Amino acid sequence: MSRIGRMPVPVPSNVEVQVAGSEVQIKGPKGVLNRTIHPRLRVYLADGKLHVERPSDEKTDRALHGTTRALIANMVHGVTEGYEKALVINGVGYRAAKQGNRLVLTIGFSHPVEIDPPEGITFDVPAPNRVVVRGIDKELVGQMAATIRGVRPAEPYLGKGIQYEGEQIRRKAGKAGKVTKK
Repeated sequence: MSRIGRMPVPVPSNVEVQVAGSEVQIKGPKGVLNRTIHPRLRVYLADGKLHVERPSDEKTDRALHGTTRALIANMVHGVTEGYEKALVINGVGYRAAKQGNRLVLTIGFSHPVEIDPPEGITFDVPAPNRVVVRGIDKELVGQMAATIRGVRPAEPYLGKGIQYEGEQIRRKAGKAGKVTKK
């Protein structure tokens, strides 16, 4: 049996959960998240905890069990505390700025790159070389951070570009000079 799937998800007192068939809605202080779960699984609330049950030990049911429980736990965490992902910009003249709610990146192209946030995502620029993506949906926060990083990922020779905070860029040695024979 799935060890992750068996663990109940604790629901804080300020979070409201509604389960209607295969629809799960979680409402908290930061917002509301909805998710449709697989119809074979059953989610129910008991003693202030959410439980996920699977009907059998078939391979697909086992795979969905732990995943569904983790997705629901992420939803509860998102509506109570939220998620954030930080990005660092390296390079001479590379910088980020915020215009309204839009993010403007100047990263070595002939034009600035403008990125509009989807609903539920906010950008914060505490320094010109740092961008923080915030939101309640973990999947959406990660996708937006990946989209921003994908504009110009850090390259391995000089390390210029956009990288996640704490990401290690494997550096390569540059072109070796011509070796003269004596």
